[in-house]
Amino acid sequence: MSQFELDESKARELEEKFDPEIRFRPLAPLGAWAVGAALVCLSLFHYYTAGFGLLPELMHRGVHLSFVLGLIFLVFPLIGYPDHAESRWYRPLGIPLYDWLLFVLALVSVMHVPLIPLDDLAFRIGNPSTTDVILGATLIVLLLEATRRTIGWPLPVIAIAFMAYAIFGRSIPGILVHPGATPAQLVNHLYLTTQGIYGVAIGVVATYVFHFVLFGVFATRIGLGQLFLDCAAWVAGRYAGGPAKVSIFGSALFGMISGSSVANAVTVGSLTIPMMVRLGYKKHFAAAVESTASTGGQITPPIMGAAAFLMIEFLNLPYTTIIIAAIVPAFMHFLGVFCQVHFEAKRDGMRGLTPEEMPDIKAAFARDWPTVIPLLGLLYMLFAGFTPYLAAFTGITLCILVGLLNPKRRMKPLEIFEGLRDGAKYALAVGVASATVGIVVGVVTLTGVGFKISFIVTSAALDYAQMVASWLPAAIMTTQTLTLMFTLILTAIVCVIMGCGIPTTATYIIMVTVAAPALGLLGVEPIVAHFFVFYYGVLADITPPVAIAAYAAAAMAGADPFRTGNTAFRLALGKALVPFVFVFSPSMLLVAKGFTWSEFVLATGGCILGIVLLSAAFSGYLLTRTRVWERTLLAVSSILLIAPEIWSSVIGLVLVAPVIATQWIRRDGLAAAPA
Repeated sequence: MSQFELDESKARELEEKFDPEIRFRPLAPLGAWAVGAALVCLSLFHYYTAGFGLLPELMHRGVHLSFVLGLIFLVFPLIGYPDHAESRWYRPLGIPLYDWLLFVLALVSVMHVPLIPLDDLAFRIGNPSTTDVILGATLIVLLLEATRRTIGWPLPVIAIAFMAYAIFGRSIPGILVHPGATPAQLVNHLYLTTQGIYGVAIGVVATYVFHFVLFGVFATRIGLGQLFLDCAAWVAGRYAGGPAKVSIFGSALFGMISGSSVANAVTVGSLTIPMMVRLGYKKHFAAAVESTASTGGQITPPIMGAAAFLMIEFLNLPYTTIIIAAIVPAFMHFLGVFCQVHFEAKRDGMRGLTPEEMPDIKAAFARDWPTVIPLLGLLYMLFAGFTPYLAAFTGITLCILVGLLNPKRRMKPLEIFEGLRDGAKYALAVGVASATVGIVVGVVTLTGVGFKISFIVTSAALDYAQMVASWLPAAIMTTQTLTLMFTLILTAIVCVIMGCGIPTTATYIIMVTVAAPALGLLGVEPIVAHFFVFYYGVLADITPPVAIAAYAAAAMAGADPFRTGNTAFRLALGKALVPFVFVFSPSMLLVAKGFTWSEFVLATGGCILGIVLLSAAFSGYLLTRTRVWERTLLAVSSILLIAPEIWSSVIGLVLVAPVIATQWIRRDGLAAAPA
């Protein structure tokens, strides 16, 4: 019997235990039903508008945000999570009276702007009424508190710092000085215009992201996630270190439809982590493998995370273009994880899965083949040029039909209710985070600080470049190239720091607004700059000190969280290095301007070889165990091969040749030795 049977109820319990973004407080029975009904209404609103037409832009965003913000105060407690809830006069339905008050304030403050006639609103922008200022300030405070409750302090602190900068800008010395804005002017910009709270970020979540989250929930409910796991086990399970390789393939496929690093890690990890530990992998390594593979789900086409839809809006490109551009970098990420897992398994003599532990792939397809229909329908709609939300509507509809009609895995009406409820539940945190990010974006557009920060970054990079160029021959690297390199390094560091404890979507928006212009100043193509900050935003989920996906997997494995995070970052070497490659060689993204096959082959081929060799250097195994000098040469040659230059690739091949030769001879000697 296969060991990869997914227990969905257990998976949901684990998600609620380890993912703070969906850990609701306990409610009285009637309260739970009331909140569940409101969540279902939110899902039905998005489902209906996706298929039969969106509301006017401001109204659509307002309805979405009013539901999201109001529900957060009903389901997330002020401090801590009580063990139980009882209805009292001061806690109706198990919810404190002050949270009911915040719920009402959220509805009023959010819907005030969408209900203003557009002609009237146009005259009030720049000249807000007292009511506008009061309700706008109320909404800002409510957003900060709701964001704190769902994802913690980092993003609210960033938003507060930006607002303080907007108000006290004239007191700041140096290049960052600006005339400053009064509190009323700041509220006017953030509240009454579409450059702040009601901006692109909340618009993308309300128009695209929510629908694909809902599709992922239903696709999992009808059994598509189980089919993906069975396929991954059948493809990779029989080889050395089988469960770890199943984790990689399974997390790539499952994460593609789940869209959440933590949800992916705990769902797939509930099966793969215990098996990896039983096979002989150390606990921290098993947790690191699962968390690293799980973060890859957000960059895996054809269904990527929320940032893919934001790219559509920011870059004004078709979704298919984003999908195509993501293919090679996603492959590189999983290649890096796979190679390290494989070399670790070969070094320690780990076995694969036995036939008894493997799934029956024929039985799996006989049972679950209808679950592929919704995915194919969604992909057809995307590639046929229909809007992403209509494609998601098609996929959700097909999921419900397959669930109701598939005799092998039939959904009950209650399960449809639960799917609608859980889809909205998963979207609350990202919804409020995107609205709070609108505060940051609004301050940037109000003060112009984005270009000032870009100037500071590029100036610092130029200083570093000139210092290095003074002792480095120009034939190796020019000052211009060094400037771009240091700008990328500084941007990557900021992306990882900003992403600590913040959802990838929020990190991406902030970095695109603040850091991406620095790359644009140096001539980097917009799609390349966006992918660079996106990849490093995703990397933050497994980068200490706040590696949320790695820590969730570590808790499941009983491993040290910090050690797990460090190992996960090491396993994600492909994701960390590849963005530098496609900046210097944009052809790797396939759709960048000036694409040439020669550049693509050089960059991609060298990157593949470099990742394999660097994995061997980290693992201490290539064809057999490596010695210190071999690991050193492997590491140096790998970096030279990854660099998209012909001369560096040739030098890298020359350096690695003796290592491969000695490894080959030593392996043959071990094979010929008597047992």
